Amino acid sequence: MHCPFCKHDDSRVVDSRSSEDGTSIRRRRQCPECGRRFTTVESAQLLVVKRSGATEPFSRDKVVGGVRKACQGRPVTEGQLAVLAQRVEDVLRAAGSAEIAAHEVGLAILVPLRELDEVAYLRFASVYRAFESLEDFEAEILMLRAERERA
Repeated sequence: MHCPFCKHDDSRVVDSRSSEDGTSIRRRRQCPECGRRFTTVESAQLLVVKRSGATEPFSRDKVVGGVRKACQGRPVTEGQLAVLAQRVEDVLRAAGSAEIAAHEVGLAILVPLRELDEVAYLRFASVYRAFESLEDFEAEILMLRAERERA
């Protein structure tokens, strides 16, 4: 770790603490060259593997953007979308892998979206699962009704 003050290429960790949510580590460091202290925050990067094989960092903004289209005209707030994106990230991180297939991101979106708004869920699922006929919609609606009756 380079010192932000003198640019020395080494530093010593003086103290380490986990963040409140447990997703990052705060480290207090000291430069052996100039003696000044500074703080770094380290977090595990979650990578999404696209169909093409390319990887990119997981982005809550991309989740919100995709789901926002499905929620257009529905009574869903930006706050609810932010919570949904956080839930998706939590589920993906709980899987314990640093790389997640893009398909897994879509699957992780479906459950909280269904709980948030069933119409938005159907819209998203129809694109994500590539519905090709009315029968696909009917099957999904029957499944939603069966789940509602069980609850």
